[in-house]
Amino acid sequence: MRRSERPIEPVRKTRTVPIEPQRAFDLFTARIGTWWPLASHSIAEADAVDVRFEPRVGGRVIEVTKNGGEHPWADVIAWDPPHRFVVAWHPSVEPDAATILEVRFIPTEDGGTQVELEHREWEELGPSQGDAVRGGYESGWDSVLSVFEAAALASD
Repeated sequence: MRRSERPIEPVRKTRTVPIEPQRAFDLFTARIGTWWPLASHSIAEADAVDVRFEPRVGGRVIEVTKNGGEHPWADVIAWDPPHRFVVAWHPSVEPDAATILEVRFIPTEDGGTQVELEHREWEELGPSQGDAVRGGYESGWDSVLSVFEAAALASD
């Protein structure tokens, strides 16, 4: 069995953006292709041209390549706009396990949104790979969320 029996701490990130939850949710999902840093966070690297989020349970998050190829990154397992979404995250050419990514959008008193990201269930990747992959995502989500914050500021 590949699953690690030792718990591996989730990656948790929080950012506050100056747009209301519906706009923040739409930016993160429907407009993900406008801000996601494909040059550094993609499967096809230089050949990646877009990311698409299918907005429903059973939908997928898909990377699109220059030649029209697709690389599924995740399967949508909960869809509750504008409050949260949950995906089984497996961005790999040949995924053999998935982690769980949940992103929540919480209104702030000043009309903005607190975005809470939790990436968990690293145990599914096994004991050594779970720790290693989690470590990359700890800093990786900081990079991705910085670009999201900049996009939210630009849309304000």
